[in-house]
Amino acid sequence: MLNLPTTEERLGKSPQRLVRYFVLLMAVVYMGLGVWLWWSANSPSAGAIIQLGPIARRVLGSVFILYGLLRFSRGYQEHFRKKTISDDND
Repeated sequence: MLNLPTTEERLGKSPQRLVRYFVLLMAVVYMGLGVWLWWSANSPSAGAIIQLGPIARRVLGSVFILYGLLRFSRGYQEHFRKKTISDDND
């Protein structure tokens, strides 16, 4: 069997460190997409792949913004909040 080093041994740090920033980045991307959909609701979408009306764009934009906020708050709580003694008992 090959004796290959693990990812942590090769990188010298845990890959979870990168994952927590990626989670927050994706939350910001979702919020940005939602803001863009909301902002561009009144512009024509003639050359778009999926043509949505202004109301559908605003609804979809709102969903993306809310989903991004939810992901950001959950990611922050999971990866950046300090663990307390009461959290360890759960």
